Amino acid sequence: MKCFLLIACVVVAAAAHDGHDHSHSHDHSHSHDHSEKSDQVRAIVKLEEPNGGKVHGNSHSHDHSHSHDHSEKSDQVRAIVKLEEPNGGKVHGNVTFVQEADGKLHVQGVIVGMPAGEYGFHIYEKGDITGGCGSNGEHFNPDNKDHGHPKDEERHAGDLGNVVFNKDEVAHVDFWDHVIKLSGPYSIVGRAIVLHSMADDYGKTEHPDSKRTGNAGHHVACGVIGYL
Repeated sequence: MKCFLLIACVVVAAAAHDGHDHSHSHDHSHSHDHSEKSDQVRAIVKLEEPNGGKVHGNSHSHDHSHSHDHSEKSDQVRAIVKLEEPNGGKVHGNVTFVQEADGKLHVQGVIVGMPAGEYGFHIYEKGDITGGCGSNGEHFNPDNKDHGHPKDEERHAGDLGNVVFNKDEVAHVDFWDHVIKLSGPYSIVGRAIVLHSMADDYGKTEHPDSKRTGNAGHHVACGVIGYL
């Protein structure tokens, strides 16, 4: 008998949701109310067999309401993303997100596989990676602002700046962000995070893509953020 282990990530496939109501308590109960022009909330799952096995597939689901119940001993809301380069490339890593009591989000992890240098690191509006790292829409930008530095007032919510890889092709990610959250209208859960091929210019150059993407090049690796 041959057994397969499937990994599935369920993600919100809509680009934006108006009127999100996410409530958190110490028993980690999360409720989501998605009021859209469409009367359907949509999600997608990409199934894959670990280590490049042949078992895979996509499935869509439709529902008008859904809820999350995260019961943990910790009173912190946490999420995680596994970044991978499509088609079995060498770039990969894990990054965690912890909602701190002061409202800031602690982002921490390790990514390996890129030459020494700085590379753009952004959250995208969709969590759809069924087309590799190119099917996740635009930068997460609920306030319709221009691209910028993470510390700028004028920035996308998904603008996380650059990560720095050392000579051993390892990036140690460790920073706090004051805009993105794990609940509410700025929630990044169910969205994709992308590592780019070039440094983010923070919207400060004359390049035509500077104010939109930071001219950070193509998408090298990505993953979908989910609750822990």
